[in-house]
Amino acid sequence: MKLIAALASPYSRKVRIVLAEKKIEYEFIIENPGDPATRVPEYNPLGKIPVLILDDNTTLFDSRVIVEYLDHASPVGRLIPDDTRARIQTRRWEALADGCTDAANAVVVEKRRAADKQSAEWIVRQQGKIDRALKVMSEELGNRTWCSGDHYSLADIAVGCALGYLDMRLPDTQWRRDYQNLEKLAEKLNKRPSFVDSAPPKS
Repeated sequence: MKLIAALASPYSRKVRIVLAEKKIEYEFIIENPGDPATRVPEYNPLGKIPVLILDDNTTLFDSRVIVEYLDHASPVGRLIPDDTRARIQTRRWEALADGCTDAANAVVVEKRRAADKQSAEWIVRQQGKIDRALKVMSEELGNRTWCSGDHYSLADIAVGCALGYLDMRLPDTQWRRDYQNLEKLAEKLNKRPSFVDSAPPKS
């Protein structure tokens, strides 16, 4: 099994954390899909990472598809509940966290454009998505230990990756100040070996 991914990608990180939690061995191939010489489109026609290459050379792409496959590939530490209601709740958390990450990435990409070509309206719109997602995540987490149910799950992994991406790319987002329960969750997650080992580059 091979994983084509990038060190700074929060979606790649989510998959790497699941692989670590499931104790699945794999070959890690670092690729930058923005590089003109990238080979990512050979494995994913959309040209996006992460991509998981199975032993029979079947390719899986989109982090949500990959993590679902991985959770069923090994019985170790189930991260997506079998019960329908609990499973949907966990996937809802994942969608919320990934949506927050999508909006953050949109802001980052826009701010990389020349100043006179940036759309302030677009940035404000995406920032609104981030702010609303953080508020809902905090409200729904409340005083609970974990995001969904009584156990660590994919919901926590997705939220942890989203918060880590905000720290890396949009450090001015004051989520730690505004949502202390999310900060507490992040601190707990960041002590897990899977999070430590997959931490994005400092620069």
